[in-house]
Amino acid sequence: MITTLILIFFIGYLAIALEHPLRVDKTATALLLGMVLWILYAVFAEYIVPNVESKELADYVAAHPRLAAEGLHQQALDYILNVKIVEALGDITQTLFFLIGAMTIVELVDVHGGFSVITNGITTKNKKTLLWVLCITTFLFSAVLDNMTTTIVMILLLRKLIADKQEQWLYAGMIVIAANTGGAWSPIGDVTTIMLWVKGNVTVTALIEFVLLPSVVAMIVPLLGISRQLKGSITTHPVDTEDYPAISHKERLLIFCLGVGGLIFVPIFKTITHLPPFVGMLLVLSVLWIFTEIFYNGKMLDRAQEQRMPKVIRRIDMPSILFFLGILMAVQVLQASGILAAAAKWLDESIHDVFAINVILGGMSSVFDNVPLVAGVMGMYPVADPGAVGYAANFMVDGVFWEFLSYCAGVGGSLLIIGSAAGVIAMGLEKINFGWYLKKFTLWALAGYLAGAAVYIVECMLFKGAAL
Repeated sequence: MITTLILIFFIGYLAIALEHPLRVDKTATALLLGMVLWILYAVFAEYIVPNVESKELADYVAAHPRLAAEGLHQQALDYILNVKIVEALGDITQTLFFLIGAMTIVELVDVHGGFSVITNGITTKNKKTLLWVLCITTFLFSAVLDNMTTTIVMILLLRKLIADKQEQWLYAGMIVIAANTGGAWSPIGDVTTIMLWVKGNVTVTALIEFVLLPSVVAMIVPLLGISRQLKGSITTHPVDTEDYPAISHKERLLIFCLGVGGLIFVPIFKTITHLPPFVGMLLVLSVLWIFTEIFYNGKMLDRAQEQRMPKVIRRIDMPSILFFLGILMAVQVLQASGILAAAAKWLDESIHDVFAINVILGGMSSVFDNVPLVAGVMGMYPVADPGAVGYAANFMVDGVFWEFLSYCAGVGGSLLIIGSAAGVIAMGLEKINFGWYLKKFTLWALAGYLAGAAVYIVECMLFKGAAL
């Protein structure tokens, strides 16, 4: 049965990759894949659950006496319906609500001309210079915000700067790489780094000290390669203030500052309250919603000129949201059925080298979602005691394994357009072809990924020799 789940996942994944030749929208395929895997997981519950979570199932049955007289299939199915699917939806909806909130806030800034504050400040017409400016900006923003939100902001900004669609794709591909590399060295830059930081596997100081330089290298290598493909000057979309006749420059600036400031506030909120990031995102969204209501009530404009929040929400890309839902639901089955944990365990037993294991895990994160992958790895390896020596020392707080996992899981997702939240968002917003990204960016992203990994290994040889 496990083999069947893996086979179906790869068939679905292949269908998503071949979206354009098959002429079937990837969202439909992703949703079908996620639902089929959950159906199979439920139908064969008695064969999967006892083998993967026997203790958890026994505890659940003991806590629900009504199940004592039921057969194993009904017990396992009840456990899936009331525990596993609830946990899966809890994890997934946190990401989706975060994404919906971020996309809505960015759209709010966009429809009010807020991004003209930035676009009017970028005066260069040189394609190469613009690419470097956008990538460096993305890299820094991703560390302060997070890679998902930053990608949304930069893609919408890109639309304001470049008219040619194919050139937009080139810039968007590099934005994905810059967002992922920027998020890998920050404790709030990626969901996986947040997980490692909150659980105490790494500290802020260690991430910045040892993962920042490899992340910079991982961005610079593909940036050098892609910038060589760009020549001449860009054709821009001029920002016409007539598009925003009822909004003054000061008001556009105010909305821009409130929107971007609200996005920056989300990781601060998470740090202070320890609540999930989506709570902070929806809090910011609600405040901005009230602000826009008061803003338009004071202006007394014609309804056609108003861009109130209900109108803005209708502009967000729901197919991308549903695509993300389908992919995450499918990966949750791989996690619940023990496939991801088994893969990580096999790597440890067969290779037993923290550098090689993490490099492979990074490659896997371009196929599987890095969040459940990292969660499974964290579940396999407990944090070692401070006095651990030898191989075990790699698993102490700020150990080589955890730092390198932060880099590999974050940066490795750039190898494929579908391998990261940033890539999925860019794919949805810009309709980037999977095969096109594979042809144009995968080798460059791989070169940057391996170069950055080599830099980290050199750092360890120079400064962490005792831990190797």
